Amino acid sequence: MGGDFGPHCIVPACISALAEFPSLHLALVGQAPLIEEQLARQSGVDRSRLQVHHASEVIAMDERPAQALRGKPDASMRVALELVRQRQAHACVSAGNTGALMALSRYVLKTLPGIDRPAMVSPIPTERGHCYLLDLGANVDCSAEHLYQFAIMGAVAAETLGVSRPRVALLNVGTEDIKGNQQVKLAASLLQQARGLNFIGYIEGDGVYRGEADVVVCDGFVGNILLKSSEGLAKMITGRVETLFNEGLFAQAVGALAMPLLRRLKADLAPARHNGASFLGLQGIVVKSHGAAGQESFQSAIRCALREVQENLPQRLHGRLEDLLL
Repeated sequence: MGGDFGPHCIVPACISALAEFPSLHLALVGQAPLIEEQLARQSGVDRSRLQVHHASEVIAMDERPAQALRGKPDASMRVALELVRQRQAHACVSAGNTGALMALSRYVLKTLPGIDRPAMVSPIPTERGHCYLLDLGANVDCSAEHLYQFAIMGAVAAETLGVSRPRVALLNVGTEDIKGNQQVKLAASLLQQARGLNFIGYIEGDGVYRGEADVVVCDGFVGNILLKSSEGLAKMITGRVETLFNEGLFAQAVGALAMPLLRRLKADLAPARHNGASFLGLQGIVVKSHGAAGQESFQSAIRCALREVQENLPQRLHGRLEDLLL
C-alpha cells in the first residue's frame, strides 16, 4: 500500500516477478478490495502462487514511526512483517514509510545478537562494478560503535553475496588520519582492531565511484544525501548528453551512432536497476524499495529479497557476527 503509486504499481510488478521466477510465491498485504481490483486488470495471473492478505490500516508516508508502531496494529506493513516472524513468508518488501518500516522491523523481528541498530545497505555503481553503501538513511545519528557494527555487517553481507575479502572503508572528508569528526575517528580506531576485517581506512566521495572500496560506511544522514545526489547527477548527465545529440544535424548524426552506448550507460546507472535497500542486522529479511519506484524498480527490490533468501543471509550473518563481534 506504500510508495508514490501503491497497488497500481506494485501489483503489476509482482505479476512480472512471478513470471520471471517460477519458484516464487508472493503474499500481497493490504486492502484486499483494492488489490483484487488491480489483479483483475492483469492477464495470466497464476493465483496458485499468489495470496492476498487483508490489512485494514495503512501507514501514511509522512506518519511518525512511533504513531505507526503504537496506533495501527492492523497496518499492512506490520501484518507483512508478522508473516515473516511467523515463518509464513521468507522476506518482506515494502515501498512505504522508511522510518515506520525500520521501527516495526526492529519491534516485530528483533535484531541479531550484538547489533544495536539495523542498517540500510544497497549496491551503488562504480568504475569497477559496484560497492555496498551503508547506512542509507535509517540511522541519521550514529555513534562510533554503530558505525563499527555497520562495517562488520556490510563486510559479511558483501562476502556472502560473492565479494572475496571485501575492502571496508569509512566515508570521510579526507584520507588523512587527522581528518573527520570524533565519531568517525573513534570508529576507525575500533575497526583497526577488528579481527578478520579488511579495513583500508578512510575514503572520500570521489573514491567511492572509482571503486576503491567494496563496502563504504557512513551515518544515514550522509549516506542518504550521497545516494540521492548520485541518482540526480546520473540523470542530469545522461539528459544533458541526449540534449546535445539533438542540437543540429551533425550532432543528431553523431548521436544516432552513439545512441546504443548511451542507452547502455543509462541502463547501467538507472536507479531502477539498483533499487532495493536491505535492512541488515534483523532476524529476518526486509527490503525497502524507493518510494518513487515504478514497476521495474519494485521488481528489482523483489529480486533483491529473493537473492537474500537463497543465500540465507540473516543466518550466515549471525554466524559471522558471532566470530567478529562477540
